Amino acid sequence: MARRSALVLTAALLASTTLTACSTEAPASGSSSAAKAGSGKTITLGFAQVGAESGWRTANTKSVQEAAKKAGITLKFSDAQQKQENQIKAIRTFIQQKVDVIAFSPVVESGWDTVLKEAKDAGIPVILTDRAVDSKDTSLYKTFLGSDFVKEGKSAGEWLTSAYANEQGPVNIVELQGTTGSAPANDRKAGFADVIRSDGKFKIVASQSGDFTRAKGKEVMQAFLKSQKDIDVLYAHNDDMALGAIQAIEESGKKPGTDIKVISVDGIKDAFVAMTEGKINVVVECNPLLGDQLMELTKKVAAGESVPPRVETQEGVFPQDKAAAALPSRNY
Repeated sequence: MARRSALVLTAALLASTTLTACSTEAPASGSSSAAKAGSGKTITLGFAQVGAESGWRTANTKSVQEAAKKAGITLKFSDAQQKQENQIKAIRTFIQQKVDVIAFSPVVESGWDTVLKEAKDAGIPVILTDRAVDSKDTSLYKTFLGSDFVKEGKSAGEWLTSAYANEQGPVNIVELQGTTGSAPANDRKAGFADVIRSDGKFKIVASQSGDFTRAKGKEVMQAFLKSQKDIDVLYAHNDDMALGAIQAIEESGKKPGTDIKVISVDGIKDAFVAMTEGKINVVVECNPLLGDQLMELTKKVAAGESVPPRVETQEGVFPQDKAAAALPSRNY
């Protein structure tokens, strides 16, 4: 009898150990229930981030990580450090790991068809976040979640043409572009140019990439200030480059926001602070807090449900006189 009891106890302990070992793959989640894929197992999302080049990107990463925990989705995260080859490697690793869904913000627009076809052949749906890809085969991904970058560029141009409506000109503009080949850089440039070309007094006298970073924005603006005798306006494709450029403008003895009008895109807290100080004239918002929307889309595509081909975020335009009121609501 004692021997039978010992065997029963041993079997119970083995069962307990097996359950404990299986639970090590459960998602990090603050909720008691985890998100389930169509097969009933926990959803695993592989997310390949661009990097951490700006305050916007840091906020975007945090939003994705926190939303995954809240949704009960296991998140496998990779930081590409602004290199396409790192993102491609990460996506191939996610394919090997047989994740349920892959999401990524492409470093650049082109060069994705091969790896996306590998994901499709493996039966893993892909969601594009924040940035689009330049591919004729739209079946390689399920949906795009993010902003309309062309619209953002147009909003910047519309503010400028309105602000200078009664000026004779010329209005000399320098442009700090984002990472060469990236969707936001291409589209923000195109949208802005489309608006200002209707009036010949607006002239882009210099345009160069600042890689979306504060340090590079300062470096390129220093070069602009040396090469261009008259600069009336700076158009920066993101706030970090604008903030770096402001340092260069101040060091040159000029007053940002007055001597050189500053237009920027994103809407991070530091930019709103700069607006309250009169250093930035207008910020076109680009919302980085995509986490909750991404997790909802992840659940749907993992379950085989249909989703819209494009899901846009709601954004606004904040001129200087609205900065102080909006500043407290800036959480990034």
